[in-house]
Amino acid sequence: MGEQQGMFVWFKSEPESLLKAVGESRRRFSNNMVSRVEHPAAGYRKIFETVEELNEPISAEITGVFPLWLRGSLLRMGPGLFEIGDEPFHHLFDGQALIHKFDLKGDQVTYFRKFIRTDAYVRAMTENRVVITEFGTTAYPDPCKNIFSRFFTYFRGIEVTDNCLVNVYPVGEDFYAVTETNFITKVDPDSLETLKKVDLCKYLSINGVTAHPHVDADGSLYNIGNCFGKNMSLAYNIVKIPPAQKDKSDPIEKSQVVLQLPSSERLKPSYIHSFGMTENYFVFVEQPVKINLLKFLSSWSVRGATYMDCFESNENMGTWFHLATKDPADYMTNHKFRTSAFNLFHHINAYEDQGFIVVDLCTWKGHDFVYNYLYLANLRQEWEEVKKAAMRAPQPEVRRYVLPLDIHREEQGRNLVSLSYTTATAVLHSDGSIWLEPEVLFSGPRQAFEFPQINYSKCCGKKYSFAYGLGLNHFIPDRIVKLNVQTKETWVWQEEDCYPSEPLFVPAPGATKEDEGVLLSVVVKPGAERPGFLLVLDAMMLTELARAEVNTVIPVTLHGMYKPPPSP
Repeated sequence: MGEQQGMFVWFKSEPESLLKAVGESRRRFSNNMVSRVEHPAAGYRKIFETVEELNEPISAEITGVFPLWLRGSLLRMGPGLFEIGDEPFHHLFDGQALIHKFDLKGDQVTYFRKFIRTDAYVRAMTENRVVITEFGTTAYPDPCKNIFSRFFTYFRGIEVTDNCLVNVYPVGEDFYAVTETNFITKVDPDSLETLKKVDLCKYLSINGVTAHPHVDADGSLYNIGNCFGKNMSLAYNIVKIPPAQKDKSDPIEKSQVVLQLPSSERLKPSYIHSFGMTENYFVFVEQPVKINLLKFLSSWSVRGATYMDCFESNENMGTWFHLATKDPADYMTNHKFRTSAFNLFHHINAYEDQGFIVVDLCTWKGHDFVYNYLYLANLRQEWEEVKKAAMRAPQPEVRRYVLPLDIHREEQGRNLVSLSYTTATAVLHSDGSIWLEPEVLFSGPRQAFEFPQINYSKCCGKKYSFAYGLGLNHFIPDRIVKLNVQTKETWVWQEEDCYPSEPLFVPAPGATKEDEGVLLSVVVKPGAERPGFLLVLDAMMLTELARAEVNTVIPVTLHGMYKPPPSP
């Protein structure tokens, strides 16, 4: 089967000569993206275990050949400390932020990691306990304090975490590790030192922003978060941070709100993890997973609660799509798009075509909050128990929605979508709303295509063909997937007892094809002599070009970026 060292790839059949050539490079093929791999040894538990930071970079052992042009740094963020003293963190998004770096210098690769010195981390290490409440773990008052001190501690108000474990991205010429609150942390991408904590509330009317901003052609950075709107109701602000300034001033200080969108419920904004942006429009999907503001304020202040305690699902609202123009920034109030309920965390891409906006999403069916299934106690169970828990969770599905821009009242009851290449529909109802039905690009039982990436510099906001994602097998990451969003063809990399992370696409210099480049993924293989490695795949065929192995386990990483070398 063209298999060697336990590695294989599945994808659509190709000419015999190509099969032979690729077979020689250690791959086999199929037309099925769905993982059939079982994990009875539960090796995935290792990616949810605490590790120590490194005092200095360690050298990697390379097999295969790294492309000569691939010289830069892969930066990744994720949790690395899953307990403080004898107090465990409970949720996947609670562990303290650890920044990772693979430095790529031709035939030399090194790996380095350090904990971000956030207030949450420093105070926890100092007091040897959880001091600031995290996503799913409550911080209680110091038991050494007397009863009066502990009582008043509960009424100090909400202390928001700065545990920036979700992503890292550039702002101007600086780099920031981020979560989804108002705090972001400036870091040195070379030394990985923590430089400065920044409170975005000092510059913007925002309660927090997503960890997935968009970057415009001029270098401007856009993001979205909830805020207080008119009459103390909740709304959503789209904000803009300008590109690097010629006078070297901090672009964050020149941030501005460009647009406000209404919330479907006055005191219950929807949870936002990402949003869409085309060349001329913003796309915001308002899902039925809600933050109950009153519960957030009262529960937290009076008896102690977590972020997870303040989420609830609106079983009746379905899902709403909102559109806004970018220039001038204006909310399109007459376009009321509705569809059935789903959870949404990651947009894949959105683009304009012939009077329509095409929106590709990684969805989870229904209103039940997916994060309810990401507690560490669930993820660390035996394999059969992990599968049982996933069977109760929402079903993942990659979907394409099409939003018509030109709407006429006389077309009521008809499908308004005329694009020949999609089966997605949009039907105008008598109340002026437009009901959307998607085209399914991929669906497999308890098999998710998540953490999506595209050739961002070439294709963001434009018509495209390829998306790359992390395959989740009952929530356990065990494969890397390439999806052709036009033909629905898939390519898969998978290796026994290996647990990869989000694949980042890096285009080859001078590339003329959309998928001409490589994918970078941090992979863990528990029990191996060198259990952590950086995997380099040819993005066209998903064949392995090289790997750089290190003698340390690398805990789960969520998101990150490739930082190219400085220009000569």
